[in-house]
Amino acid sequence: MSTTPAALSPGEVTYWSVILLIGLVVIVAVVVLLSMLIAYVKRIDRHTTAIGGTLTEITANTADTKLIPATGDGLDLVLAEGLQHHLFLGRVVDSIPTPAASAPRSEGSA
Repeated sequence: MSTTPAALSPGEVTYWSVILLIGLVVIVAVVVLLSMLIAYVKRIDRHTTAIGGTLTEITANTADTKLIPATGDGLDLVLAEGLQHHLFLGRVVDSIPTPAASAPRSEGSA
């Protein structure tokens, strides 16, 4: 017994046309989204390489941080020495009489 394919009714033809069209739209959408995903992954990969280079530079920049405490101690010594000079010079200047302060002013002279 052989069966012959039955002809589709116009409603069924419309149904299958819509289904095939929806399938085509889904396939195109998947292709576009996967292409975008691949582009984003490549972009992330490029930027990750750049970030790796920056991290290497940061490591090189922070290699001398052990010198910061020694520099701070030296700065404290310089500031203490400057303060001693300031205090000494302040005493010396205060003990020297100025000519205007030592001369008595007469009330009648202007």
